[in-house]
Amino acid sequence: MAKSMTVGKRENEKKRIAKREEKLKKKENKKLSGSSNSFEDMIAYVDENGRITSTPPTENVRKEEINPDEIVIATPKKEDEEPTILRGRVEFFNESRGFGFIKDLSGVEKYFFHVNNVVG
Repeated sequence: MAKSMTVGKRENEKKRIAKREEKLKKKENKKLSGSSNSFEDMIAYVDENGRITSTPPTENVRKEEINPDEIVIATPKKEDEEPTILRGRVEFFNESRGFGFIKDLSGVEKYFFHVNNVVG
Protein backbone atom coordinates (compact mmCIF):
# COMPACT_ATOMS: atom_id res chain seq x y z
CA MET A 1 0.00 0.00 0.00
CA ALA A 2 1.41 3.40 -0.98
CA LYS A 3 1.60 6.31 1.39
CA SER A 4 -0.79 9.13 0.74
CA MET A 5 0.86 12.50 0.03
CA THR A 6 -0.62 15.90 0.49
CA VAL A 7 -0.60 18.42 -2.35
CA GLY A 8 2.23 20.43 -0.72
CA LYS A 9 4.42 17.36 -0.34
CA ARG A 10 3.83 16.36 -3.98
CA GLU A 11 4.82 19.82 -5.17
CA ASN A 12 7.98 19.78 -3.04
CA GLU A 13 8.88 16.34 -4.39
CA LYS A 14 8.39 17.56 -7.99
CA LYS A 15 10.59 20.61 -7.33
CA ARG A 16 13.31 18.44 -5.82
CA ILE A 17 13.30 16.06 -8.80
CA ALA A 18 13.32 18.98 -11.26
CA LYS A 19 16.26 20.54 -9.45
CA ARG A 20 18.18 17.25 -9.59
CA GLU A 21 17.51 16.88 -13.33
CA GLU A 22 18.59 20.48 -13.98
CA LYS A 23 21.81 19.86 -12.11
CA LEU A 24 22.51 16.75 -14.18
CA LYS A 25 21.83 18.69 -17.41
CA LYS A 26 24.29 21.41 -16.40
CA LYS A 27 26.89 18.76 -15.60
CA GLU A 28 26.44 17.12 -19.01
CA ASN A 29 26.63 20.49 -20.81
CA LYS A 30 29.86 21.29 -19.02
CA LYS A 31 31.36 17.96 -20.10
CA LEU A 32 30.28 18.49 -23.73
CA SER A 33 31.56 22.07 -23.95
CA GLY A 34 35.12 20.84 -23.48
CA SER A 35 36.13 23.44 -20.92
CA SER A 36 38.75 21.46 -19.11
CA ASN A 37 40.90 22.93 -16.41
CA SER A 38 44.27 21.56 -17.34
CA PHE A 39 47.34 22.11 -15.23
CA GLU A 40 48.80 24.50 -17.79
CA ASP A 41 45.66 26.66 -17.63
CA MET A 42 45.95 26.97 -13.86
CA ILE A 43 49.62 28.07 -13.70
CA ALA A 44 50.32 31.69 -12.80
CA TYR A 45 53.67 33.47 -12.88
CA VAL A 46 55.04 36.37 -10.85
CA ASP A 47 57.06 38.99 -12.74
CA GLU A 48 60.04 40.96 -11.41
CA ASN A 49 57.69 43.63 -10.01
CA GLY A 50 55.62 41.13 -8.04
CA ARG A 51 52.57 41.17 -10.35
CA ILE A 52 50.80 37.92 -11.24
CA THR A 53 50.80 37.16 -14.98
CA SER A 54 49.82 34.26 -17.22
CA THR A 55 53.00 34.43 -19.33
CA PRO A 56 56.23 32.77 -18.22
CA PRO A 57 59.19 35.05 -17.48
CA THR A 58 61.66 35.71 -20.27
CA GLU A 59 65.25 34.60 -19.94
CA ASN A 60 66.79 37.99 -20.81
CA VAL A 61 65.56 39.70 -17.63
CA ARG A 62 68.26 41.87 -16.07
CA LYS A 63 69.06 40.53 -12.60
CA GLU A 64 70.64 42.71 -9.97
CA GLU A 65 73.55 41.25 -8.05
CA ILE A 66 73.27 41.63 -4.28
CA ASN A 67 76.17 41.35 -1.90
CA PRO A 68 74.94 39.42 1.17
CA ASP A 69 77.51 41.17 3.38
CA GLU A 70 75.83 44.54 2.76
CA ILE A 71 72.46 43.38 4.12
CA VAL A 72 71.80 44.74 7.61
CA ILE A 73 70.00 42.12 9.65
CA ALA A 74 69.61 43.95 12.97
CA THR A 75 68.34 47.42 13.65
CA PRO A 76 71.07 49.94 14.39
CA LYS A 77 71.54 50.78 18.04
CA LYS A 78 70.46 54.20 19.21
CA GLU A 79 73.10 56.51 20.40
CA ASP A 80 72.89 57.28 24.11
CA GLU A 81 70.57 60.22 24.45
CA GLU A 82 70.62 62.44 27.44
CA PRO A 83 67.26 62.12 29.20
CA THR A 84 65.09 65.18 28.85
CA ILE A 85 63.89 66.72 32.06
CA LEU A 86 60.25 67.71 31.98
CA ARG A 87 58.66 70.07 34.47
CA GLY A 88 55.17 69.61 35.81
CA ARG A 89 53.03 69.32 38.88
CA VAL A 90 51.68 66.22 40.58
CA GLU A 91 47.96 65.83 39.84
CA PHE A 92 47.46 62.57 41.74
CA PHE A 93 49.66 60.28 43.81
CA ASN A 94 48.77 57.02 45.57
CA GLU A 95 51.36 56.43 48.30
CA SER A 96 50.25 52.88 49.09
CA ARG A 97 50.71 51.73 45.49
CA GLY A 98 53.47 54.13 44.53
CA PHE A 99 52.04 55.59 41.31
CA GLY A 100 50.60 58.89 40.18
CA PHE A 101 50.07 61.37 37.36
CA ILE A 102 52.06 64.48 36.56
CA LYS A 103 50.61 67.28 34.40
CA ASP A 104 53.09 68.94 32.07
CA LEU A 105 53.47 72.69 32.77
CA SER A 106 54.16 73.55 29.14
CA GLY A 107 51.13 71.68 27.76
CA VAL A 108 48.02 69.75 28.64
CA GLU A 109 49.58 66.29 28.59
CA LYS A 110 49.53 64.06 31.67
CA TYR A 111 52.18 61.44 32.34
CA PHE A 112 51.84 58.27 34.39
CA PHE A 113 54.71 57.49 36.72
CA HIS A 114 55.67 54.86 39.25
CA VAL A 115 58.20 55.14 42.07
CA ASN A 116 60.39 52.59 40.24
CA ASN A 117 60.82 55.18 37.45
CA VAL A 118 61.98 57.94 39.77
CA VAL A 119 65.63 58.95 39.32
CA GLY A 120 67.15 60.01 42.62
